[in-house]
Amino acid sequence: MKFIDEALIQIHAGKGGDGSASFRREKYVPRGGPDGGDGGRGGSVIAVADRNINTLVDYRFARIHRAKSGESGRGSDCNGRGAPDVMLRMPVGTLIREAETGAVVADLTQHGQQVVLAQGGQGGLGNLHFKSSTNRAPRQFTKGEAGEEKELQLELKVLADIGLLGYPNAGKSTFIRAVSAARPKVADYPFTTLQPHLGVVRVDDARSFVIADIPGLIEGAAEGAGLGHQFLRHLTRTRLLLHLVDCAPLDEEIDLVGQAQALSNELLKYDGALHAKPRWILLNKMDMLSEGARSEVRELFEQSLGPQRFFELSALTGEGCRELCFAIMEHLQEMRAQSPEADESESDDSMSAPAVLGDESDPSHDTSDSPEGEE
Repeated sequence: MKFIDEALIQIHAGKGGDGSASFRREKYVPRGGPDGGDGGRGGSVIAVADRNINTLVDYRFARIHRAKSGESGRGSDCNGRGAPDVMLRMPVGTLIREAETGAVVADLTQHGQQVVLAQGGQGGLGNLHFKSSTNRAPRQFTKGEAGEEKELQLELKVLADIGLLGYPNAGKSTFIRAVSAARPKVADYPFTTLQPHLGVVRVDDARSFVIADIPGLIEGAAEGAGLGHQFLRHLTRTRLLLHLVDCAPLDEEIDLVGQAQALSNELLKYDGALHAKPRWILLNKMDMLSEGARSEVRELFEQSLGPQRFFELSALTGEGCRELCFAIMEHLQEMRAQSPEADESESDDSMSAPAVLGDESDPSHDTSDSPEGEE
C-alpha cells in the first residue's frame, strides 16, 4: 500500500426533506383539518479517527463524498425519514483544514473521536404546524434546508513520542530495527526510506514508547533539495528528537558538526516550534572507530555544540541502544508527569500505533544483512 499523507476532498451534506401540505380526507369526518408531516433531516458527513488505518490513500482517489437527502413529509401526519450519516474513517493524527481559508476544522488525535464536518439540512415543516384558531386550513409549509458543502485539505501527522532526524545513510532505519519490531528497508544507497515508519519500543512489560523514522534530511531541503521538508510534519507531535550523526569513517574533510548545525537550521526554516523541541545527539557507528577516534569525536561535539545530551552507540551491533532507550523512557515519564492531561489525550493512542506504516512490514523486505547505517 502506498503511503499517502495528504489529500483534498469535497464533502456534501444531504438536503432536508420538504414539509407536506395535506388535509385529512375521511368519510364522515368533515373538515378533517391539516395533517401534513415534516421532512426528514439530511445526512451529515462525519470524520471518525480509526487506529487501524495508516494512510489517506482512500481519499486520494475518492475525492467527493455525498450524504443522502431526507425524505419529504406526507399526509396523515407522516414525517419523512432522516437520511443516514456518512462516516469517513481517517487515521489517528489527521489534521483537517478548510482548503480555501486554511482554518482548522478538526484534529483527530484519539481513536474513536468523531467530528461533524458538514451538517445535514433540517427538514421542512408540514402545514400541521401552521394551524390556528383563525387559520384552520393552512396551506403553508416550508422547504428543507440545504446541507453544508465544503472543500477540505487532509494532512496526516503521525502520532509518536520520539522522532528520528539525520542525513541519508546516518543509520536511522537500522536504529529503529534494532530497538523495535519495525522493519524499514535498509540498503547501501541514500534515500532508501521514502515514507515514515513507526516502531513500538518496549522497555519492559509495562512501559513503551513510539518512535518515528522519516526520510533523510539534507542541507537545502527548504529549497527542495532531496525530499525537501515533505515529511517533517510527522515530527511536529513528538516530544523528543533524536539526531543521528554518521561518525564513520572519521574523515577530516567531512565537517560533522557543520552538518549537524545545517540540519538544525533546516528545522528552524521549517518550523520554529519544531526547532525548539528537545533534541539529543546520537553519535552512531562508533563501533567502527578506535578508542582515540571516539574521544576525538566526543570532544569535537561537546566543544562545538555546548551543553547538550550526547549518546555513543552502534545501531548495527546494538551497543548503547539499551541504555539510550531507558534514558528516553525516563525523559518521557518526566514530561508526562509535568503535563498529565496532554499525555492522556496523546500517548494512549500512540502506544497502539502499528509497528510499521506502509507496505514494508512484510518479512520479504527484511534486509538486515545490508550494510549498517543506511537510510
